[in-house]
Amino acid sequence: MFNIALLGAGRIGQIHAGNIAAHKETTLWSVVDPNEENATRIANQYQTRQQSVHEALTDPNVHAVLIASATDTHADLIELAAKHGKAIFCEKPVHLDLARVRDCLKVVKEYNVPLFIGFNRRFDPQFRRVKTEVEQGRIGKPESLVITSRDPSPPPAEYVRVSGGMFHDMTIHDFDMARFIMGEEPVAIYAQGSNLVDPAIGEAGDIDTAFIVLKYASGALATIVNSRRSAYGYDQRLELHGSNGLLSAGNILENQVQHFSATGCNSALPEHFFLQRYKEAYAAEWQHFVAVLRGDVKPDCSGDDGERALYLADKALESLRSKREIAL
Repeated sequence: MFNIALLGAGRIGQIHAGNIAAHKETTLWSVVDPNEENATRIANQYQTRQQSVHEALTDPNVHAVLIASATDTHADLIELAAKHGKAIFCEKPVHLDLARVRDCLKVVKEYNVPLFIGFNRRFDPQFRRVKTEVEQGRIGKPESLVITSRDPSPPPAEYVRVSGGMFHDMTIHDFDMARFIMGEEPVAIYAQGSNLVDPAIGEAGDIDTAFIVLKYASGALATIVNSRRSAYGYDQRLELHGSNGLLSAGNILENQVQHFSATGCNSALPEHFFLQRYKEAYAAEWQHFVAVLRGDVKPDCSGDDGERALYLADKALESLRSKREIAL
């Protein structure tokens, strides 16, 4: 049985707490959060203890930490956990500054502890199936990928100011998915964006609508379509065209019932929020991390993957500002 200290008891921490507690090989050993109300709520729900960061990292009973705290704490907590020999699961991103990420990863390598970065979409059953079928050669050589990702509603402008912006907060998932599905690194990036959804986002210096094109040495292309608004729910789709066919993964609907009548056909809308849409992905990535703890596998999404996704976000922003294609 592996004992896990949860660092961060907010919205995403609550999801991870449930997955830790539900797994037969892991125990939610403790909860760490400066917000006493959040920490107490989860500790009481799962009948576990509250600890400080120091207490959790120096506790010999703790085998691993799950970092679900604020983004600006991730790199510091990763380094502290590594120095105390704890295996690490960290929500994306490692940090918003690429140089800080690289320094952090040097510490992880020095102490030789497992580090998994939570790009959960890799573990979505539908997207995983696309990846598997690509590897099996079902559509031949991949030639073009389209990733559609639209949030149901925009975040507050206050959040935008501290999030690193759309490319670093939202599109970074899509950069990771493009790398995962295509299986090769892009050699150039071109980004265009607009402020169409909320004027406050523009006033905060960000965009809310974007198209990004990634070019590969093989000649293949990937297009990422983003919006902070989708009137019909959380829009998450992927289409990969190859030399011998096409693979498509559509939205997960609120239910699968369709109503046919003389006036047409009606069906449910897509799941409205990421916690519902990616519920299975969060559970599957925890299953994978437990396999890492057992020593059965290496982290499928490593610190290096986190670094590369952040690098692409940086370069997309450079392209947006310069209005030109950026070589990678």
